[in-house]
Amino acid sequence: MSAPFSTRNDLIAASLELVGTTFFLLLGLGGIQAATAEKASSSAGVTNVEQVLYISTCMGFSLVISAWIFFRITGSLFNPCITVSLMLLGILPPVRGVLYCIAQFLGSILASAILVGLTGPLSVNTVLQPGTTPTQGVFIEMFITCALVIAVLMLAAEKHHATAFAPIGIGLTLFSCHLWAVFYTGASMNTARSFGPAVITRFSTPNHWVYWVGPFLGSIVGSTFYTICKHYKYETLNPHQDTSDCTKSPDDPVVVAQSLIEERNISLAPRALAERLPKLSVSSTTSVPARSGSTLVSEV
Repeated sequence: MSAPFSTRNDLIAASLELVGTTFFLLLGLGGIQAATAEKASSSAGVTNVEQVLYISTCMGFSLVISAWIFFRITGSLFNPCITVSLMLLGILPPVRGVLYCIAQFLGSILASAILVGLTGPLSVNTVLQPGTTPTQGVFIEMFITCALVIAVLMLAAEKHHATAFAPIGIGLTLFSCHLWAVFYTGASMNTARSFGPAVITRFSTPNHWVYWVGPFLGSIVGSTFYTICKHYKYETLNPHQDTSDCTKSPDDPVVVAQSLIEERNISLAPRALAERLPKLSVSSTTSVPARSGSTLVSEV
């Protein structure tokens, strides 16, 4: 078997990453294109909430499907920000990482070009909502990209029983981030996703730099968080969370309670409990003053 990281394998993997990125963005951006066209042509009108939900669903499900298909082939990165994170952490060799980034940008351009040919003028550029400043846009993109990077690192890069299902968790993360950010920034989280439509439309939208600075900052923040978790051995903080060994399950609460009673020599018999209660003694020669509304009556 050939080494997983060789020039030949790197080129093949990058080529397949290009196909995977194109597949992912063609489905995801195609959904956004359809949502925009439907809103423009609908006489009944479509609310912004409905459009945001439609767009979020398209992008999230597109990533789930595409990532699951290409997961065992290329790792299903489809995103230069995630690729840079894996390179910074030493998970992905630099040569393959650079080739992946090139493939991802080319895949985005190809997907955008196909959409133009099939559906007409693009309406999938990421733009800042009026009232959202570039600074706000950078930080929104940073936070949602950070969430996506952490999802990829903890669900896919970390190997555990649920790794095979990582595409579901990562896709749901993308879906959740879109629900928040798509109204404000378009929810890029992926510089390639913004770059391809911008190239096809000749950078017709302002503040394109936001979708480079924000996501790559998020990549660095997410990588830093993962590094801290690994350094302090996060798996020791709450062990056995990923095991299928039933003996690691919590003990029977009834058995635990019984063992505690036996250890402390506690009897639940009524007579034994009565003996353990503090006794109240009242001197027969001491009168207790009566109180209004009280059931206590003084003895004379």
